[in-house]
Amino acid sequence: MKPILREFPYSFDTDRLTIRGPLPGDGAPLREAVLESQESLKEWMPWAVSVATEEAYEIRVREGQLKFLAREDLWMMLLLRNSGTIVGGTGLHRVDWSVPKFEIGYWVRSQFSGKGYITEAVLGLSEFAFKVIGAKRIEIRCDQNNSRSAAVAKRANFDLEATIRNDDRHHLTGSLRNTLLFSKVADDG
Repeated sequence: MKPILREFPYSFDTDRLTIRGPLPGDGAPLREAVLESQESLKEWMPWAVSVATEEAYEIRVREGQLKFLAREDLWMMLLLRNSGTIVGGTGLHRVDWSVPKFEIGYWVRSQFSGKGYITEAVLGLSEFAFKVIGAKRIEIRCDQNNSRSAAVAKRANFDLEATIRNDDRHHLTGSLRNTLLFSKVADDG
């Protein structure tokens, strides 16, 4: 089946969050959340080093919507249920429909850090991927030095599969870095 023909919801809820794909009009509030969190994000997220204009963010969310609808990348916003306040971002990336498998990425807005929202999102997104989309494998990758990101993967019951040595260069320092690869696979029975 062609990926674009796969039917699944554009949003779903967890206990405290609405997790949904980007929509027109999300650009300005998304940029505001990134600006507020830039200092904590830029160490791990190359896209947060320099915050783009409001117009560029609006373009990004509209392109994100198109990619979601084409089933090429399932970028999703994390919103507080009933208020719509942006808590952070997540998604199912590096999509390989032949398995199907995905990689979960995530970031949290500074004012919501340390409150369990990202673990809740990863658990909800994993359930969505396995039960609704039919995923067979989900991965989480993070810099070996990003202990907070690795802790999320562990709390969400992902297994540490490997430390990929000298996998990349740090976007700020240029030094070699190692990547932790966590995974979760669909139950066979």
